Amino acid sequence: MQFEDFHLDSDLLESLKAMGHKSPTLIQKQTIPTAMEQRDILARAPTGTGKTASFLLPALQHLIDFPRRYSGQARVLILTPTRELASQVHRYACHLATGLDLDIGIITGGVPYAPQEEALKGNIDLLVATPGRLHEYLDKDLFDAQSVEVLIIDEADRMLDMGFSQVVQTIAIEAQGRKQNMLFSATLEGGGVARFARELLTDPAEIDVEPPRSEKAKIHQWVHLADNAQHKFQLLCALLRQEEAKRVLVFVKTREVVTSLEGLLRQENIPCSFMRGDMEQKKRFQALGKFTKGEVNVLLATDVAARGIDVDDVTHVINFDMPRSADTYLHRIGRTGRAGAKGTAISLIEAHDMRILGKIERYMEQPLKRRVIDGLRPQNKEAKVPGKKKVKAKDLLKKSAKKKRKKK
Repeated sequence: MQFEDFHLDSDLLESLKAMGHKSPTLIQKQTIPTAMEQRDILARAPTGTGKTASFLLPALQHLIDFPRRYSGQARVLILTPTRELASQVHRYACHLATGLDLDIGIITGGVPYAPQEEALKGNIDLLVATPGRLHEYLDKDLFDAQSVEVLIIDEADRMLDMGFSQVVQTIAIEAQGRKQNMLFSATLEGGGVARFARELLTDPAEIDVEPPRSEKAKIHQWVHLADNAQHKFQLLCALLRQEEAKRVLVFVKTREVVTSLEGLLRQENIPCSFMRGDMEQKKRFQALGKFTKGEVNVLLATDVAARGIDVDDVTHVINFDMPRSADTYLHRIGRTGRAGAKGTAISLIEAHDMRILGKIERYMEQPLKRRVIDGLRPQNKEAKVPGKKKVKAKDLLKKSAKKKRKKK
């Protein structure tokens, strides 16, 4: 199947060709034909599978097939959880819409209000926005959602994690005239996304794209056991100095650790940039820009700050601190090994990380290899996760009898 088989407008096909997109990915093959029929979509699509084009192409085709009769606000609204992701989707939409007479706008927090308020007074065909800032304009009557015909929620699981559920629902209620809804999420596990989908979608086509085994195999995963925090830092420095570590994304758990680790790496003459959730938008873009342009080959980030980062050619993902869930681990390592390239994901494990490591190995259905670096071999044995104590039958009977006496 090729893009021509989707009966897309010739200008869209030319844009795809100019961008180097030769054939559709699995998520695009499954989503685009169904979305073109204006059905609601509920899709699980991990990072790096090409999901952005799978909702942008049908949305842009809709605008071409049903041209606007009079100027007004957004007919297609795309909500993303972070400013960085909004910027990337907006940029991609502009590239795809080359040659089309469409107005494409972006609304996010962290930037001045005046230019955005001025933009909302003009014509907008497709709008990419973060929920918080858009909701402010909704409250001020500067944004009118009644023109929205297609509503798209990207990275719904992250949207819920960040507490945007009620805000998104409010925007959806205001967009009463919408004809189609699409919801994309890296994971559909847990009740949150399912409940979110029930409230927003009508009889959706469910699409679940599991990366093929060949794609999973392109990410080499292993762990290094660390005796303590100092040993873990030494391991990190050794890994970052390896010649093959061309572009490395290092995950840490808190913004305080980001700051301290950045200072320690500079003392070791390892230049890096960093992103924290509380940074101004300008500084976030500067940090990301240094990394993408190759001015530094190491970017430190928390999970919150890293949401929406979509950088090509990340050779390594290093978990300096382990994530709280297996889902987040999968989301992290998906930043490498993209677009057919090979990638490496390395986790630095202290004794207290063994429980989450076990969960990740069960989730991935494979053990992660243990490796060592000469001169930095761990002195301690691998910590064992304590199992649940088995309760004997006679102890259960005693407990039950004791409860009955208390009731009497």
